[in-house]
Parts: sequence; C-alpha cells; structure tokens
Amino acid sequence: MWILWLIVMILLSALEIMTINLVSIWFIASSLVSLFLSFFIDSFYIQFAVFVCLGLILMLITRPILLKRIKQNDIKTNLDRVIGMTGVVTEEINKNNVGEVKVDGKKWSAISKNKIKVDEQIIVESIDGVKLIVRKDEE
Repeated sequence: MWILWLIVMILLSALEIMTINLVSIWFIASSLVSLFLSFFIDSFYIQFAVFVCLGLILMLITRPILLKRIKQNDIKTNLDRVIGMTGVVTEEINKNNVGEVKVDGKKWSAISKNKIKVDEQIIVESIDGVKLIVRKDEE
C-alpha cells in the first residue's frame, strides 16, 4: 500500500510544480503521513481518512497565513495604486456611457453606476480592463 501513497505524493508534487497557486502542497504532506502510516496500519480506509482530513486541516489552517505573507510582497503597479484615490470628472459619466476622469495628474476612461457631472469629485473603486470604476465622492 505504501507504493500507492508514494505515487500519490509524486503526482501531487508534479501538480504543485506546474502551478504556482499552492494547490496541493497540504495534500503532499498528508500523503507523506499516510505513506508512513501504511507501514503500521493495513486499513486503506484509515489511511485515506488521515490523508483527506489532515490535508484539509493543514489547508484551512495555513493557507490564509501563507496568502497574507505572499500578498505583503506584492508591489503595486501604476494601475493598482490609483484604487482609492480621488479625482475629478473631466467628461460626464452616465450609467451607459464611458466618461473621463483625471486622477493623479492623468486622464482615464471611467464608468460608474450613477451619473456624475463634470468637475465633481470621484473616488476610484476598482479597475475593469482599461477603465476605472468610480463613485461620486460624498464628502
């Protein structure tokens, strides 16, 4: 039975190497535990239960911590850093028409759920392709 767990561990390792999203790292660890467990316990059901439960527990406990640590190293690009900034409308924005805003000294195409008139203040909520999604600044 240990050969099965060795194969599972190798396949999951190959999957993890091919992706960069921390997909199966926890199940690699749990397959290693199941591999060692197979030398002492003959029941495949117990080995499989340990594999699944330990993999899920490891994933639920460590994934948020690892993702937070990885996100800290993200460097914001010019596009990302305008999110949350305020700006001014230079061409009126309607619900169905793209307008224009000036944020951080640069002009951007912008869309909004509501009508925003020229010279009104806006806040950048997010980015959709090359357009900013904005809302009226309610100061």
